[in-house]
Amino acid sequence: MSGVMKRMGMLFRAKANKALDRAEDPRETLDYSYQKQLELLQKVRRGVADVATSRKRLELQLNQLQTQSTKLEDQGRKALALGREDLAREALSRRAALQQQVTDLETQHATLQGEEEKLTLAAQRLQAKVDAFRTKKETIKATYTAAQAQTRIGEAFSGISEEMGDVGLAIQRAEDKTAQLQARAGAIDELLASGALDDQSGMAKDDIQAELDRLSGGTDVELELQRMKAELAGGTGDQQAIEGGKDQSQSQQQPQDTPRFDKQ
Repeated sequence: MSGVMKRMGMLFRAKANKALDRAEDPRETLDYSYQKQLELLQKVRRGVADVATSRKRLELQLNQLQTQSTKLEDQGRKALALGREDLAREALSRRAALQQQVTDLETQHATLQGEEEKLTLAAQRLQAKVDAFRTKKETIKATYTAAQAQTRIGEAFSGISEEMGDVGLAIQRAEDKTAQLQARAGAIDELLASGALDDQSGMAKDDIQAELDRLSGGTDVELELQRMKAELAGGTGDQQAIEGGKDQSQSQQQPQDTPRFDKQ
């Protein structure tokens, strides 16, 4: 049972992978990856801006503490000049506490400044990678589009594309139907000519009548030919008769012209 489930799972993953591979468009995948890189770059820039804001806030606090420290120092001097050593001591004590805060803030400021520099450098490097990826992405997309167009043109010329395949099948079906109709029409004509089928229109002739028509047509031609021969023969006979009559008249007139000798 476990082996069957493993095989079913593998078959399902293989089918799903094939379907995803067929549906996947590399151009869309590249655009999605580029969009994710832009989002990451935006987060890094936002982090740099947040660190810079925190650094700037610490700088303002340091300025305030330093201002207070300077003020307390001046107050201590004035109190000491007026003979108020207690007030001078209190001012100097407060100034010492402020100096500890200033030291802590300066440490934090240095740390934030280092982080800001690291993030700024990382943002610059990431920006360079994003720009390079964008250039490569556009190149790959253009190459893929050209290859896809070339493949479609080649499939169209070779007739292996789905669209051209459907057109080829339609042409083949039309040719098969045409040939079938032509064969059926020829078979019906032969059956009508042989008398196996009756022509309901009443215009068709049976085979006997067709043969008689053919013979009579041939007879008419023969009769016309004989008539023309007779006319030609008759014209030649009349000319010969005329020439014969002239010769006979000449032979009859010749003895009269011959002189006669009487016997003594």
